Amino acid sequence: MSIEAQKIRLLMELRRQGITDTNVLAALERIPRESFVAPTFLDQAYDNIALPIGYNQTLSQPYIVAYMTEKLQVNDRMKVLEIGTGSGYQALVLAKLCRRLYTVERFKPLLEQAEKRFHDFRQTNITTHCGDGTLGWPKQAPFDRIMVTAAAADVPPALADQLSVGGVMVLPIGEDTSAQWLIRVTRTEDGFDVEELEKVRFVPLLPGLPE
Repeated sequence: MSIEAQKIRLLMELRRQGITDTNVLAALERIPRESFVAPTFLDQAYDNIALPIGYNQTLSQPYIVAYMTEKLQVNDRMKVLEIGTGSGYQALVLAKLCRRLYTVERFKPLLEQAEKRFHDFRQTNITTHCGDGTLGWPKQAPFDRIMVTAAAADVPPALADQLSVGGVMVLPIGEDTSAQWLIRVTRTEDGFDVEELEKVRFVPLLPGLPE
């Protein structure tokens, strides 16, 4: 089966799984997922599964990428923060939909690979930072939207603080991978509304930088 046929099959599967946002589906269609996987996993680039990218990190399952992006409700006027750049795949999806994306990664080699991909794909509205994702990016706050692609025990206070009023954050919560929930946090004038979305499995969100 050709790459193009595999991509079409995946997009049809995502629609069957309930992804309806045409902008999200179009972004996924435009980004070559095969460019984000190791050669050994090339034949699985368009399977609906997570794939390893090194440093105990993963390229998220396409359904989860699409679902989280859809639930974030991004538009082209928004300033978005992503915690956990990883391969850069999710970042590129978000960058296709927002005005400006700021993305933080704690593993410098992963970030350098992602930066090369952003350059190769001529995506110029992404700003990167190697740092502790639990701290967010205070200098660039506030953000209209925040996406976290690793699981914390609870909502990191610094990230909640960096959300604008009316802003939305989507993140996985739970230290035990068998009991994680994806939640959506909306900042209101009075505080935060929290909504449970779906059971998920993510790598942990770790503070500090690797030694």
